Amino acid sequence: MFYSHDENELMAIGQKIGQVLKENDVLVLTGDLGAGKTTLTKGIARGLGITQMVKSPTYTIVREYQGRLPLYHLDVYRIGDDPDSIDLDDFLYGQGVTVIEWGELLSDGVLDDYLEVIITKADDGRQINLRANGSRSEELLREVDNG
Repeated sequence: MFYSHDENELMAIGQKIGQVLKENDVLVLTGDLGAGKTTLTKGIARGLGITQMVKSPTYTIVREYQGRLPLYHLDVYRIGDDPDSIDLDDFLYGQGVTVIEWGELLSDGVLDDYLEVIITKADDGRQINLRANGSRSEELLREVDNG
């Protein structure tokens, strides 16, 4: 568990995660509107060596950025439980890292192995909990905790 007092600390946590990510890693960011999902993704991008400005993919569904690995940043809020409306396989089995905002809205079984990042507003900041779902995400969780 991590705690962030402000956006800079939240981005630093994201950067720590981004530095240990490998090809085909999948992260699902869970949290209320305004919890900081895109801010955390900006830090993940920084940890992947991405210098482009990271913006919310709310209206485009997916944004792609190039760094040490490609970053596929998805927001599936608008597709709800119709994952067939976009070809998720292109991103999940591509050559990069996939970060999915609102991924908890996807039907069970759509994602295999992923690290869930739960962002909760707490006091004057954010509490960040990590939950592994599969063997690679368990390894990733250990790397983030030890890194």
